[in-house]
Amino acid sequence: MSLATYELEDHIATITLNRPEAGNSINGTLRRDLNAAWDRFRDEEDAWVGILTANGDVYCAGIDFTDGEGAAGTFGGTFWEKPTINSFESGMELFKPTIAAVQGPCVGYGLTGVLFCDFVIASTEATFSFREVLIGIPTIVGAIRLPQRVRWAHAMELLLTGKPISAERALEIGLVWKLVEPEDLQAEAKAWARTLTEAAPLAQRATKEVAWRTADMGWMESVRFGETMRRVAGATGDVVEGFRARQENRKPNWQGR
Repeated sequence: MSLATYELEDHIATITLNRPEAGNSINGTLRRDLNAAWDRFRDEEDAWVGILTANGDVYCAGIDFTDGEGAAGTFGGTFWEKPTINSFESGMELFKPTIAAVQGPCVGYGLTGVLFCDFVIASTEATFSFREVLIGIPTIVGAIRLPQRVRWAHAMELLLTGKPISAERALEIGLVWKLVEPEDLQAEAKAWARTLTEAAPLAQRATKEVAWRTADMGWMESVRFGETMRRVAGATGDVVEGFRARQENRKPNWQGR
């Protein structure tokens, strides 16, 4: 049985951490299954929106330090497998919309993955933490990503203390986009995913790619890249369908091609 399940329905792919008996802590098998699930989502033409969630009361307890394949780096004289740069949590280029639906504690590796999602919907019972500094280990990918999502001092609060923050605090600092009651979490994530599927998927991906790549570009380079992406998206059948649907006053039937 996969430790990261993948379900596709109505263009929505749900990837679920499925190791609840261990708090969904990341061992080698879960790491490989999770990477395979994200590869599938990236490559599957019928998958337009992704939801990252977890089974059980704990979203992710972080790395399973009893399994060297789950961690990354060299700690205490022991070598741990390093993540590949193209894995989801470590920088995969993925421009499809993604949603994290978080319940319970979200720690370390789990929070790093959540930070790569476009939308974070959290249960009121969720907590968030990077605990690495409390055991003498630096946070790396989380330290790169978190200051891009929240203000500097808020990022350092999480990264340098190792202490968890509540869901309410995460909402306040902008780490969480929307807060819901625990029983409403999955329904809220699915409802937002369905809203996202109402837009043209290729146009969404082009827009997200422009937003992502131009963050480090100058103005002229950004505009030129954006116009190139406009031309690429403009050559798709979905553009023809979009204009036709507008003229006929109906909902478009997107094909993603």
